[in-house]
Amino acid sequence: MNTEILECDYSDPEHLNAVVRLLNAYIADEMGGGAPLSKRDELHLVDGLNSHPTAIVLLARTGDTFSGMLVAFGNFATFTAKPMINIHDLIVLKEFRTQGIGRRLMNAVIRKAEATGCSRLTLEVRNDNVIAQQLYKELGFGETDPEMYYWRLELKTKN
Repeated sequence: MNTEILECDYSDPEHLNAVVRLLNAYIADEMGGGAPLSKRDELHLVDGLNSHPTAIVLLARTGDTFSGMLVAFGNFATFTAKPMINIHDLIVLKEFRTQGIGRRLMNAVIRKAEATGCSRLTLEVRNDNVIAQQLYKELGFGETDPEMYYWRLELKTKN
């Protein structure tokens, strides 16, 4: 079955439903390890992505089904003085895995980065997600030199 890669159209309810459904599937997956978004957070998700000035949301549609999604954000690399893109999420529904959908989404964002003069793409991947790591290595990604760590600080938000 043919898969097409589309940029999210925030005026299309089908695209917005796909964003929420795919993210919730990712969160519920063993690699996501969380609880699905509340209805309120679903609205915040699509509104936040739509209003974020550098958000890149690519959807994969296989036949009539949205089968995957890539969420990334543009940034600026100070060491190269050029734009860069950070890939935040790569999602492929379980029933569509091993069909090259993740690779197609990654290639689409790589082409976008090249077309916009980016110096690099970055991403983080769980150390136990060897399938994703293999894809990233095949596409030319690798560990940084010197090695970097992914750290975070959880903040309490006012809602």
